[in-house]
Formats: sequence, C-alpha cells, structure tokens
Amino acid sequence: MKRILVALPLNEEQCDRLHRAAPGTEMQITPQPSEEDILWADVIMGNVPVEIIRRNDHLEWFQSNFAGPDPYLEPGVLPEGCYVTNATGAYGLAISEWMLGMWLGLCKDLFLYRDRQNRCEWDAIERPVRSVDGSRVLCVGLGDIGSSFARRAHAMGARVVGVRRHAHHTCPAYCDRVVGQEDLDAELPQADLVALSLPGTDETVHLFDAARIARMKPGAILMNVGRGTAVDTDALTEALRSGHLFGAALDVTDPEPLPADHPLWKQPNVLITPHISGRFSLPRTLDNIVDIFARNLRHYLNGETLDNQMSRRTHYVSEDTAGQRLRCEPDD
Repeated sequence: MKRILVALPLNEEQCDRLHRAAPGTEMQITPQPSEEDILWADVIMGNVPVEIIRRNDHLEWFQSNFAGPDPYLEPGVLPEGCYVTNATGAYGLAISEWMLGMWLGLCKDLFLYRDRQNRCEWDAIERPVRSVDGSRVLCVGLGDIGSSFARRAHAMGARVVGVRRHAHHTCPAYCDRVVGQEDLDAELPQADLVALSLPGTDETVHLFDAARIARMKPGAILMNVGRGTAVDTDALTEALRSGHLFGAALDVTDPEPLPADHPLWKQPNVLITPHISGRFSLPRTLDNIVDIFARNLRHYLNGETLDNQMSRRTHYVSEDTAGQRLRCEPDD
C-alpha cells in the first residue's frame, strides 16, 4: 500500500478530493509533518525541509507546491529514480495579476502618490503618465506565468513579444511573435516593459547583466517574478539611479532577502515585495495545486506518465508533460 504525505494547509473539501483520487492508499495530510512522517512516505506533496527529505531513500515521487523547486533538484537530495513534478499551471493567475498591478502602478505614478499621501502632501507630480495600451512588452520566459501575463497584457492593448529558450514554429494569438533567446538582444531596444519569469539555472544567472540592461530601451521598465539571480542587482540599481530605466518591479532579488542597507531599497522608482506574488494568498492557487496533485495521483496509481515532470539537469518542465497548465487556467 502506497504511503502518501501531503504537507499543505488544505480544507475539508480539498482533503476529500485527494482521498477520492487515491483509493487504497495510506494518506496523511498535515501542514507541519514530523520527521517521522517525511521518512515514512513513498510520495510527498509539499516542500518539506530539504535536510530531512534527503534522508528518505525510498521516496518514489516528490510533487512540489512551487513552480521552481530548485533546492530539491540538487544532486543527492532525492533518490536517483524519484520523479520530481512541479506546480506549473497553478500560479499563472496570481502572479500575472501582481504583474499587472505593479505595471499600472508604475505607469500611473500611483506609488509615488502613496508616498505623498503618507506625508500629507496634495501636490501633483508634474510629468505625463504612461499608458499600457500600445506599449511594447517583452516577456522573457513564456511558460505558465509568462504566458498568463502576456495574455493579459495583450487584452489591455499591448503588443507582446515572447522569448523562449528556443524559437517555436507556433505563435499564440496574444503575441506578435515568439523568438529564441539568441534574439533577446535585438528585441530589448524596442520594449517598454521587459517581464522576466525565468527559472534559476546556470543559463539564467545574470542573464540581465550591466551590458544587457544597457541595451534596454531608455525609459523602459524591468519586472522580475522568476529568480532574483537572473538580474545583476548592482547593475539594475545603477540603471535606475542614472535614469536609464524608468522603474522596476521585483518580487525576487539577489541576494534574497535584500540586505537592509542595499541602495535599491531607497530608489523611488523601484517596487520590491518579499517573494509573495504567488504562494497561497490567492485561494485559487492552492485549489489549482490540489487539482494538479489529484490528477497526478491518478496517473501514478495507474502507472501512467506524470504531468509536469521536471528535468534535474535543466530545471525546466518537459513540454509533453505540462498539459495541466491548460487545465488550471480558465482563460486559455
């Protein structure tokens, strides 16, 4: 009998959904599992402590509740034959709405007005605001999160270009075109907004270094919701300070958390949140994760291919196992 541990704060209906998906198994559902629970399980759903899970030498499948479970993909953490799946498809709605909010706030100076409100100042900011309609958006990373934002940006009148690791022969209706990463530098000077939703890999570390940031259109906005390591923090700080970039919105930083004395905190044209654009603040996100796991439980017990299988080498989801992302996004 398979032993399944779910380390998430589920409600009664969500628990029932998982029990129905896995009849004939032993299942424990607790948001704070003990060490004994973690070492007991054949299957674990939820990001339990790495230092404990690495001692489970019989684990068959680890389902992360994150889109990017980087620590669990490191060599020696999970048994060699253990499947690793992620939560691709669960976070697109929540994170893309965070991105829209930050984009509009920067374009309309809303956060600068909040600063003035806190000082009880009635003065207007004497500069024109921007419109998202007609702007050019470069989505670097076009997985679930990048695609979700691209659709919403397109719906608001933006012209969207997607960037993937490799160019695809198909282009979704919400993009003008989709190019490979080798064409990134050619696209940067045209983009009013550059939105990053990249995993943490050797290929993405400091992808946006000082030279690449300098190639961005003067007055552009940089947004990052993937991994902080994709951006050279000092180079970004200087580009904001000098006025080369209009602003930045960051849910991730490098390092993370950002040290209290880092000058990026004090830049008036940067917005920083503590890696919270996803998580479970939007209840639908957790519900989406339960759906993904319930579907994969059925596959697992029937000996079928699991959705959202991750490569421990590339840290990307294999495209032929990512079908769940369509099932979790109602506006696809």
